[in-house]
Amino acid sequence: MALFKHKIFKPFKNIFVLILVLFTVWMLFFDANSWLIHHELNSEINDLENEKEYYQKEIEKDKKALKKLSSEEGLEKFARETYYMKRENEEIFIIEYEDSLKTKEDE
Repeated sequence: MALFKHKIFKPFKNIFVLILVLFTVWMLFFDANSWLIHHELNSEINDLENEKEYYQKEIEKDKKALKKLSSEEGLEKFARETYYMKRENEEIFIIEYEDSLKTKEDE
């Protein structure tokens, strides 16, 4: 009991200060709406907002690509570049450089 007679513990002799300290500790750590839970939820909200921003940018990219593909010229360009399609009486030469070829080490 000599430990509690130290001057640090003097304010805790007042019941109101003791209740206030207990209430603060309870609200910060143990309550269902504690500061720890709020901090965790706020960080999750920030992560979701970043993810939302990323997906909105991707949607904009896809809309631009769709707009290009909706025209006849864009669709033809896509077919020629991706699937190596050609018109009648036309020859296509595909030039591949050594540094652009896939090797077994790259896979």
